[in-house]
Amino acid sequence: MSELLRVENLSVSFDTPRGEIQAVRGVSLALSRGEVLAIVGESGCGKSVLCKAVMKLLPPTARIRAGRIFLNGIDITDYREREMRKLRGRAFSMVFQDPMTALNPTIPVGRQIAEAVRAHNHRLPEAAVRQKVLALMELVGIERGAERYNLCPHSFSGGMRQRAVMAAALAADPLLLFADEPTTALDVTVQAQILDLLREMQDRVGASIIMITHDLGVVAEVSDKVAVMYAGRKVEEGSVEQILFNPQHPYTKALKGCIPHLQRTPTSGRHRLHEIPGMVLGMAELGKDRCSFYERCPCGKPECMEHNPPAKAIDAGHEVACWLYS
Repeated sequence: MSELLRVENLSVSFDTPRGEIQAVRGVSLALSRGEVLAIVGESGCGKSVLCKAVMKLLPPTARIRAGRIFLNGIDITDYREREMRKLRGRAFSMVFQDPMTALNPTIPVGRQIAEAVRAHNHRLPEAAVRQKVLALMELVGIERGAERYNLCPHSFSGGMRQRAVMAAALAADPLLLFADEPTTALDVTVQAQILDLLREMQDRVGASIIMITHDLGVVAEVSDKVAVMYAGRKVEEGSVEQILFNPQHPYTKALKGCIPHLQRTPTSGRHRLHEIPGMVLGMAELGKDRCSFYERCPCGKPECMEHNPPAKAIDAGHEVACWLYS
């Protein structure tokens, strides 16, 4: 498969009253056409900031401090807003975490999807736009689209709203779809439906997907490979099988240990649901030249307090940044 996206040593900083704070620190990723990559980590680890940096959707206080971004082999790091507008929608699009904040509550859902269609097809006749919208609604599983075209978001269930957001994201047939925790606010049954839909879209449309999540169950369901982030850094990357069945970084192992299993029942007395002690440190509190997971890690070494561990390949396609292996 040919390479679609490459991110090289990307660092993103925010200007705050406390000074410059790095939210993403030297992250490198590569994604091939038709591939699904999951970016995993707790809240505050820089997952969403990384993806918004690729799309240049960062707030005015943020900037790309270092690194390069390549799309289809073309360096887009220094693209300005006018150039990025031509890429958003066509080259990549985004499904945001909360559909109620992504959709305008006062505008019918069909008209909002139509707006996404017109953004890249200015001369398309009104009848053709409506036909395209109805096709998109059918594609994402919104039945009776003609009846629901003029309904506002409050008339849709949570799962249906998320499907509407996905329809708008697919309006221009993007090459790459960012899905920012698209199942977080949904119940388990609807979560499964949305995940099945994402995989179906990937098969039918051929788009690559970057899934942002903290749920390893979601990772197993839809992904081809996984990148684990902690405190702005990528600490491990590998295939789904390597990450789920042979995790190497202490943080990845701790995340896996937090997954509940059927045999872990309160009455069995044999298993206890693990938790990671402490919390992710704020970016302003992190040291620049040491392992950011040191305070919570059960395997700390003296080197962890002195230098940030480099990434090391431990198997084909599997690399980890930890002094246990470097």
